[in-house]
Amino acid sequence: MPVPVLLVTGFLGAGKTTVVNHLLAHADGRRIAAVVNDFGAINIDAELIAGASDGVVSLANGCICCSLEGDLLRTLSTLLRRDPRPEYIVIETSGVADPSDIVRNLMDPVILREAPLETVLCVMDAGTSPAALDDALLRSQLRVADIVALSKLDLADGGAGVRMREAIRAQRVPAVVVEAKHGEIPSALLFPAPADRTPARDPGPKRPTEERFETLSWTSEHPISLPRLQQAIGKLAPKLARAKGLFETIEQPGRQMVFQFAGGRATLAPGEAPAAGVPRSRIVFIAELGVLSKAELDGIMEGCVAGG
Repeated sequence: MPVPVLLVTGFLGAGKTTVVNHLLAHADGRRIAAVVNDFGAINIDAELIAGASDGVVSLANGCICCSLEGDLLRTLSTLLRRDPRPEYIVIETSGVADPSDIVRNLMDPVILREAPLETVLCVMDAGTSPAALDDALLRSQLRVADIVALSKLDLADGGAGVRMREAIRAQRVPAVVVEAKHGEIPSALLFPAPADRTPARDPGPKRPTEERFETLSWTSEHPISLPRLQQAIGKLAPKLARAKGLFETIEQPGRQMVFQFAGGRATLAPGEAPAAGVPRSRIVFIAELGVLSKAELDGIMEGCVAGG
């Protein structure tokens, strides 16, 4: 099973490490492998550390943290050989790194097959002057992002979040913009549940940031028409934060495709053989609460199937 990659980018001091710390401390049963530049900045509680060897810190909650030493692709290959294998890989970039270069590296065919880049998160200090978005590096970090997380809102004045949202919108960035108080971001956006997998563990009570979004599922026993799906996503896109699915297409029968929608961008990639006893087509959609009804979703998606 491929291991999805979450790439965390953002300028120096934006709060990327705070986000990674929060992900590791609140993994909710997920086996997360975090690749970071500076071990010393990872604020791991001593009681969580289960052991350390070969540049890898193992945590009692099943997560691991390793330092990025040398080649990124070699580091990822090492992580993918671990037993048990991580369920997610989080890569924190340097604050002065252009993420587009890292994205290109992650498009290596071998890595893409084993560890596909699923989400790019840009952390931005809400107190940043909108004029700073004229900086080429900041623009590059924003433009590859599927999600932009506004950090340090508690340190900025009351209107900072609104001003920054407007400045990001002016840059024509299609990403979903969320607040990241104390590094917390809705996990449904960062780790959307696979359409063919039911949660193995009770995630427990929702935290406040989780309550802004909801997950809606759509399934069908029929294959999907790609042109009709394109039309359907065009209708749904203004209301969607994320979508992820597995389905067979009318155009290529007998072959599973993996569908992803994030940051206004939709992608398709070859999938694994379909599992027995599951619907032929299944997609999960994530939207803000109350924005998209199940009836509206079903009505639009039913037009995608053969005979719809």
